[in-house]
Amino acid sequence: MLGFLTARQTGLDDPLRLRRVESTRRVLSLKLNPDRDVDRIHGNGINTIDIEAVEGRYMLSGGADGVIVIYDLENFGGKPQYTCKAVCTVGRSSRHVHKFSVETVQWYPYDTGMFVSSSFDKTMKVWDTETLKPAEVFEFDGTVYSHHLSPIARKHSLIAVGTKNPKIQLCDLKSGSRIHVLQGHRGEVLSVRWSPRYEHILASASADSKVKVWDVRRASGSLFTLDQHNGDKSKASSEAVNTAHNGRVNGLCFTSDGLYLLTAGTDDRMRLWNSASGENTLVNYGKVCNESRKRLQFTVSRGCSPEFVFVPCGSSVAVYALHTGELITMLRGHYNNVDCCEFHPDYQELYSGGKDCNILAWVPVLRAADVEEEESNRENKGAAGQSSVNPAFQDAWSSDED
Repeated sequence: MLGFLTARQTGLDDPLRLRRVESTRRVLSLKLNPDRDVDRIHGNGINTIDIEAVEGRYMLSGGADGVIVIYDLENFGGKPQYTCKAVCTVGRSSRHVHKFSVETVQWYPYDTGMFVSSSFDKTMKVWDTETLKPAEVFEFDGTVYSHHLSPIARKHSLIAVGTKNPKIQLCDLKSGSRIHVLQGHRGEVLSVRWSPRYEHILASASADSKVKVWDVRRASGSLFTLDQHNGDKSKASSEAVNTAHNGRVNGLCFTSDGLYLLTAGTDDRMRLWNSASGENTLVNYGKVCNESRKRLQFTVSRGCSPEFVFVPCGSSVAVYALHTGELITMLRGHYNNVDCCEFHPDYQELYSGGKDCNILAWVPVLRAADVEEEESNRENKGAAGQSSVNPAFQDAWSSDED
């Protein structure tokens, strides 16, 4: 660590290198933190979680009971042991609550005053955080599996929605209406994700084993359909047979730079694709257990070198190296299947939710030097309290002339 600090100080190293090295070390040391709890509010499994990007302080969760909870992740007490408190809840007693399972929750990317949720009750609701009332409700013909707002869009305010209907719906937040439909899939659309690099690029995953990449400005269909065998993507004839997986594709995730796209399928495979060319990079992650019939929420680290992928795998979270496919570790702590996980890039922490109704916090372990330093500080404070004042600061004055 001192070597990196010296190299940065003398200008030999890029300033980001130290940050990447420390971020990577922290991710590699992730452990279930016994000192940190998250309020247990949900009475049923937790399907989805999201941490807002503005302050990195508030977390949303949506459950199979239809309940939505907002947590404050901040530690105000200053003590190592603390509980992330539920700030507010859209519970069963609220008349605005979703009737069935909440499948996706997402903060509005630029402001914590708004968030969006979608549910098996065939609705997507845009909520005012202050009043916990829906400002807008979109209704669909079929079950809603997934929705996503672009994290970078400046020229549009579209929410992409994947439902039981093979057509992808684009809803406009400004007008409060459905303005466009993307046709091409032949099965229910289980996951949709906007690119974090180009605001008009959208990826969709379906039960028809296909993953399509769209430019929403084009009216002539998708840009290409991903092919696991790296066949010709440009011809319309080949597009009909191109498949990303040999089963339902229920997981989608872009890397933070938008250069790569990860997909997960019920064929127990995860694949890494070049998002610009649609080429399968052929990274072998081995068997990635995936029994979910719905959307699988997995995530990628940010600011590390190399980057890591966190994937729910049974009652554990599997951690893979993104570009080599190596299984780094399995994070075990849940009592039942894990359905979602979310990476907190500010602190290199991971939060996971599962069918056991728990949200667990996986936190980097302090380095031995940090621990020793903390302990010595405590000992010094204790010793200072017990011992007499330093002689240099003692008042030795006396009125006795002798």
